[in-house]
Amino acid sequence: MTISSTRPDRATAVSWVAPVGVTFWALKLLTTAFGEAASDGLAGISPALAVLVGVAGIVITLRWQTRSHSFVARRYWSAVAAVAVFGTMLADGLHVALGLPYPVTSVLYAVATASVFVVWRRCEGTISIHDIFTVRRERFYWAAVMCTFALGTAVGDLTAATLGLGYWPSAVLFAILIAIPALVWRATGRHEVLWFWCAYVLTRPLGASIADGLAKPASMGRGMGLGDVPVACIIGLLLVGAVVLFAGPGGRPAAPRRQGVS
Repeated sequence: MTISSTRPDRATAVSWVAPVGVTFWALKLLTTAFGEAASDGLAGISPALAVLVGVAGIVITLRWQTRSHSFVARRYWSAVAAVAVFGTMLADGLHVALGLPYPVTSVLYAVATASVFVVWRRCEGTISIHDIFTVRRERFYWAAVMCTFALGTAVGDLTAATLGLGYWPSAVLFAILIAIPALVWRATGRHEVLWFWCAYVLTRPLGASIADGLAKPASMGRGMGLGDVPVACIIGLLLVGAVVLFAGPGGRPAAPRRQGVS
């Protein structure tokens, strides 16, 4: 889990997904915050509209991404943002529609996430993001990403609501937890893939807690009350600007090279 200033338009030698570096984690955090605010904002306007936009977004962006068979920043991050919105809806849907408590949904999505990784590992022999260069591996990758977003959403709601921590204390908690994989990997140099995916899962509740802390009223987890739609628009603009800035014209990798990240 090397932390470097890798540009998001620079792919690894073979992988079809984003290389990992400081920019990757910053953009990942923005997508998680955007997904939380956008999903809640759309649901507040109309649940039917939220489902329509969520399903259409994920179908269109994933089709756009998977047709490229390469890493193209704008395609990739559009797909991640759509998965963030839809993953939030999945987690919230089980809680709101079926009435399942957050501890139950957290366990369910943890099992689903673990199952994807187990099947992926058994079928392909690896779950490293370095090795996403076949259609089947890319499908496993996006299934894992979807499950991690739903899991992270459920866990974030668990700490903020069920455990009563509120949004900002939850954000601090997850910021501390997300530092652990990086520190352990730095200290041991072992199990890069494991620590990468642990950190990947934890970015979701961290970003969602920050978005909710900005958007929700003080009566709900001591938020700042800016509103879901305004927060989604602001974060969305930041995300688009960051991808355009770092990806440059066309958003295609200029000099593919292997990264020391798993």
